[in-house]
Amino acid sequence: MDILKTAIAGTVESSDCLVTVEPGSGTIELDLDSSVMRQFGRQIRKVIFETLGRLDVSNVKITVVDKGALDCTIKARVECAVYRANEMKDNLPWGDVIV
Repeated sequence: MDILKTAIAGTVESSDCLVTVEPGSGTIELDLDSSVMRQFGRQIRKVIFETLGRLDVSNVKITVVDKGALDCTIKARVECAVYRANEMKDNLPWGDVIV
């Protein structure tokens, strides 16, 4: 799935994350800022890359500002931002693709 335009999902409130996706330059470029980077940085990266893989996104610049979000929240925010970037509004396969 291509990223057609810049889109955002989430907040910078505690236990949430703000995800911004933009059209990429041929690869997945991740910029991650997390309040729990030392403890969970590897797991957060894994969740982001797995979610993008399941959505078949391989060309994106993704910025994630994490404030201690659970894996399920990170997945939902990434999925939502990708769908918004592609202006998908009807018949969304929520969770179906990323289970």
